[in-house]
Amino acid sequence: MTPTAPLTDSHLAFARRQDRIDGLGHYRARFIGTVADGSADPAAALPNPIAYLDGNSLGRPTKAAAERIAAFITGAWGTRLIRGWDDEWMELPLQIGDDLGRAALGAGPRQVFVGDSTTVLLYKLARAAVDARPGRTEIVLDSDNFPTDRYVLEGIAAERGLTLRWITSDPAAGVTPEQVRAVVGPQTALVLLSHVAYRSGFLADMRAITRVAHTQDALVLWDLSHSVGSVPVELDLCDVDLAVGCSYKYLSGGPGAPAFGYVRRDLQDVLAQPIQGWMGTQDIFLMGPGYVPATGIRRFMSGTPAVVGMLAMQDTIAMIEQATIGEVRAKSVALTEFALTLVDDWLAPMGVTVASPRESTHRGGHVTIDHPSMRQVTEILWANDVIPDFRAPDGLRIGLAPLSTSFVETYEGVAAIRDVLRGILIGQSGGAV
Repeated sequence: MTPTAPLTDSHLAFARRQDRIDGLGHYRARFIGTVADGSADPAAALPNPIAYLDGNSLGRPTKAAAERIAAFITGAWGTRLIRGWDDEWMELPLQIGDDLGRAALGAGPRQVFVGDSTTVLLYKLARAAVDARPGRTEIVLDSDNFPTDRYVLEGIAAERGLTLRWITSDPAAGVTPEQVRAVVGPQTALVLLSHVAYRSGFLADMRAITRVAHTQDALVLWDLSHSVGSVPVELDLCDVDLAVGCSYKYLSGGPGAPAFGYVRRDLQDVLAQPIQGWMGTQDIFLMGPGYVPATGIRRFMSGTPAVVGMLAMQDTIAMIEQATIGEVRAKSVALTEFALTLVDDWLAPMGVTVASPRESTHRGGHVTIDHPSMRQVTEILWANDVIPDFRAPDGLRIGLAPLSTSFVETYEGVAAIRDVLRGILIGQSGGAV
């Protein structure tokens, strides 16, 4: 599929100019299937998408990660075998956690660990939080949060006899400090929110909302899945209690890569995590008759770490630290602003509306656009190697990973959306659009 816009298009000229002056453009060539100038990699063994607009769901793999995983299989695993646990594997979840905390989370050492899925970590930290507020009966969450977040809390509320207090959030916006202030009170044990809304991309005011919850001595658990690696996060500065996030979006950890958890240092020996496994014990190899929790962040680990699943994210974390999260954010804003310009010029006349905040200070790393035909548009685009994603009922998400996405790729992707939608509308109307 080739966009029909002429090569003299001013938007294309702008995209090419932005790619030439992009201070982070050289990182693009470190990802499989791309080169720095925005074109497909001619040396790639497999066909590559014309435009990959789904970096907020699954990041591209890095070339370094492919080499790291291959070397691990033949080297550390293949030759060291079980000795690898003593060599480095036992500490890997905490080492990577420290690296991630330093590069992208604004978290000091020994407050972040890697392990389990996002769902399991949400359960562990949310259960620990409500149990740390005995006598309190309410959990606050919003109606448009990611389904897993809502489902996990529904289950915990049923287990512990608690009541869910729902914030009705606008799917085109997100939760504000004022909305939180209206529902938290002396019975609130926990507030769970997403830092960046999965549907609209709304960027919540973490510091203000956390402060509001703390006025009632409630704990706050932030889901960072759509913000880590795309927007600056300052967990320590914002006095955040707990956080979780996945690693396979902007961190390029790969499908099903383990998630990460954050527990503020002063809470680590206060909270009791509910899934007691051998990896979270004080003496892992004592194999004692009863569970004695470790001190510090290790007590929030449960089972054997997914060592292979942790390998890929290390190279992207290192890139983020080298580039700085501030520069990553600056490019993210520039990419989403450019995408919105194209949407306004090309798609709005066909009835497309923007379901994301217009103000960049309130927007994360993706843009959602709505139209009744977007499900069909997405299906056609996928069949032609242009890859956004669809969110019911009518939303198409444009997810732009700053380290791997170019301005030309963004141009080509939105141009393809325009061409497909125009074809669908012409077919529906039997005439010109």
